[in-house]
Amino acid sequence: MKKKVEHGALLQHNGTVTCLEFYGTAHLLSGAEDGAICIWNTKRWECLKSIKAHKGHVTSLSIHPSGKLCLSVGTDKTLRTWNLVEGRSAFIKNLKQNAHIIKWSPDGEKYVTVITNKVDIYKLDTASITGTITTEKRISSLRFITDSILAIAGGDEIIRFYSCDSQKCLCEFKAHENRIKDIYSFEREGQHIIVTACSDGYIKMWNLDLNKIKDVPSLLCEVNTKARLTCLAVWLDPASELKENSDKVATLSQANEDEKPSIARKNEVCWTDKSGKTAKRKRKIAPEKQKLEAPLQKKKKKRNSSA
Repeated sequence: MKKKVEHGALLQHNGTVTCLEFYGTAHLLSGAEDGAICIWNTKRWECLKSIKAHKGHVTSLSIHPSGKLCLSVGTDKTLRTWNLVEGRSAFIKNLKQNAHIIKWSPDGEKYVTVITNKVDIYKLDTASITGTITTEKRISSLRFITDSILAIAGGDEIIRFYSCDSQKCLCEFKAHENRIKDIYSFEREGQHIIVTACSDGYIKMWNLDLNKIKDVPSLLCEVNTKARLTCLAVWLDPASELKENSDKVATLSQANEDEKPSIARKNEVCWTDKSGKTAKRKRKIAPEKQKLEAPLQKKKKKRNSSA
């Protein structure tokens, strides 16, 4: 990203690539109009596996947080579960309509599919629908803010937060002047950040307070790219993230040090009295230990006298 150098190209597909998703930094999954899903090694950009996933186009895919499962939807009106460990199909579910978005929750306990303006929420262990969210216009982007809160953008300038449990709208606010094309969210330094892209070229960053989810997020910054945006990707600097984690560890270590009691040194305990002077107190020895130590002291005296 810094040097703006091309690393490789995906040349396995016979049609337009429709969706991409990384798992960690070593693997990338791609879906395309040829109905195939390819698994790539990002070091050599080598295709490790090509799966004929759908009879029609692959419209969306999502990798489970464990990296062992993948979900995909396509224009053949099917939702398919893939075993990535063995590279084979694990489950097929027929849908009434073509879904164009699928997404796992951060904890991997649930997933959602989007069909036009309807979001179906599924539970992993039963593969059944636990709730449905319906909006007025076609949904263009969806993102899990937490395991139970969804951010949804449609064919307008409004972003809405919904509860997965109650399927009720928690908050909505006008984010742009035109249609919102994509949403991204991440957490950094204890803040929940939402990034939005609009068809008018503006990209905006918002700070969301989860403790006040009903309040409108505060705008952090915005930039006009002067381009017609269709999608959005956010690059987080690993170096700054590593520094943030190390700072947290250092803070916790310092807090643990501060909580330690007075320093015990061998048989003495030091403390400060009210006058500010340092006093010393000999360690008390339990009666049982006195009985054990008395014979040892006598033996030492005999040895010294004989010497």
